Amino acid sequence: MPIRLAGLLAATLVAVLGGLLAGGAFVPADQIFGALLHPHASDTATIVWQLRLPRVIIGAVVGAALAIAGALLQGLLRNPLVDPFLTGVSAGAAVAIVAGMAAGVSAAAVPALGFAAGIATALLVAALARRGAGLDAIRLILAGVSLSSFFSALIALMLTRLQTTDAAPAIIGWLAGSLAGRGWSDLAFAAPYAGAGIVLAAFAVPSLNALRLGEARAASVGVDVARAQWMILASASLLTACAVTLSGTIGFVGLIVPHIARRIGGSDTRFVIPASAMLGAILTIAADAVCRTALAPTEIPIGVLLAFIGVPVFLFLYLRDRRVVA
Repeated sequence: MPIRLAGLLAATLVAVLGGLLAGGAFVPADQIFGALLHPHASDTATIVWQLRLPRVIIGAVVGAALAIAGALLQGLLRNPLVDPFLTGVSAGAAVAIVAGMAAGVSAAAVPALGFAAGIATALLVAALARRGAGLDAIRLILAGVSLSSFFSALIALMLTRLQTTDAAPAIIGWLAGSLAGRGWSDLAFAAPYAGAGIVLAAFAVPSLNALRLGEARAASVGVDVARAQWMILASASLLTACAVTLSGTIGFVGLIVPHIARRIGGSDTRFVIPASAMLGAILTIAADAVCRTALAPTEIPIGVLLAFIGVPVFLFLYLRDRRVVA
């Protein structure tokens, strides 16, 4: 397990360096490395430190956050088809951000608005799914799916009303998912909440290993099931809300990456969580690099690209599993 995690860490560092090299304008590798060592030495340093480096780090944070949230929820609900958007956090944040953009809210306030709405949605889903002191898995899924559908309808209604306004292109671009225009200020806003989500995930790991066997067995080995459920949901909600406010709607990372992590090193949550974080970061950084360079200077929305990648990969994994079972 340590060797595999070390290999994934090395691959993550390679992805970060590759992300710094990718861009609409070609910059030689030696100039990139020189700029990293001397932040104020040249125009290249400005490109690296103000444009490429924050974008790569944000991509890593978004990918890791979605992948960890997916792994947590799949373990909590014991369902490999669960992804972070199941809780309705993404749709709730999207409604608030679309409404804010349409109302002319300042760009600096939009992330905070989306984050607050995402957390509020998570609290509403949790209230609807509450069973005694803990959570009911079926209610959680039904509440999340229902609210997501409702919020998606609201977004469609607003876009219908706004399609002839100047705000429409920005809204559509955000809904398609993108890291364009993100910088250090965006990362500074999201980092404390992402950090809190990661800390909660780390504390939840031992309980999650037991919960994979069922609530009754987890309780029999001394796990406070209700406390563990709330901790996992809080962690997944914080991570998803942070990712959505940074990048818009990016699907399939939280669904696919935990599957890949389990194939690499088994289902032990002590491996799956850190492996998912690194694999999610690698996937998102690599996808964003392709988005920036494939049709430069035009950018492909990263949510669109990941959907093109994610659907066939997921179908391959699913169909192969069915053949094995058969």
